[in-house]
Formats: sequence, C-alpha cells, structure tokens
Amino acid sequence: MLYTLNSAYATAGKGICATADCGGVLQCNGAGGTPPASLAEFTLDSPMDFYDVSLVDGFNIPISVYPSGGSGNCSNVQCSSDMNLQCPQELQVKTNNGSVIACKSACLAFNKPEYCCTGEFNNPKICKPTKYSQYFKIACPDAYSYAYDDATSTFTCKGADYLISFC
Repeated sequence: MLYTLNSAYATAGKGICATADCGGVLQCNGAGGTPPASLAEFTLDSPMDFYDVSLVDGFNIPISVYPSGGSGNCSNVQCSSDMNLQCPQELQVKTNNGSVIACKSACLAFNKPEYCCTGEFNNPKICKPTKYSQYFKIACPDAYSYAYDDATSTFTCKGADYLISFC
C-alpha cells in the first residue's frame, strides 16, 4: 500500500493512502477504507467464528487469514496473488506515472445492478458470477468474488486466534 506521509502528519496519525484510504487518517477505527480494497472480514463468537477474504470491493493488496488453534474446519484463506499485475484495463486504478496500484470490482467500475447484485439482481438465483468476478475467483479461489459467493468463500472456526497477512 502506498502512503503519503510527512513527519508532522505521521505524529498526528494522519496520512493519505493511495488505495483504501480511511479519510486521511492512518487507522480506520472500524470503518472500511475507500474501495478498491482487499478485505478480511470476521463475525466472532456467533457461536462459531465466521471469516472470509473479500474482493467484492476490489483488490489492492494480497491478504490472507491463518487461524491458529480452535476447533472445526479452521481453514487458511489465502489471496496471495498480486492481481494488480493482471488486472483488466477497464478495472485498473493507476498512479500518475501509470503504475497499477489497485483493481476495481466490476460493481465499482460500472455501477450496474448485474455487477452489484442490486435491484432486480438482488437474488442469489439471478445474480451470477461475471467474467470480472471470475477473474478474481481464478486468482484467489477461496476469496469472495461477488456478493453471492458464499458457498466457496465463508469459513468457520471456534475459539481460534487469527493471523492476518498483508502480502
């Protein structure tokens, strides 16, 4: 992730991220960063822990979740591919010098119901994977690639500790 910092900003906890910015602060404090953003999502003690890696809001950095201990099907969830290297041109987010630093979701890029699973497509029987969500799924098979990708992308565990890796 790229940051714009100077010592005065850093001391004050401020800075601007080139991707997934949190409104000019370095800690999001529970709020999500501005898409596109690779996400690790958790619902804990419900009564199981539910967790996933989501690319529904696009991709900016490789991210993985590694449970430690716990019981149940405590699977590692990895998205270690640098999808920015192969991002379709119409989804690319570039710096001023033309380097690709993030890959938008089709929903973010085109804002159409068939890509966002909204409106008449707000139904898992109607909203299906697109060529764009398939791009994300092929690169990161365990990650959510579109809104109704639950069957292959939600993982459970009970009583685990979690390591989140950003690379």
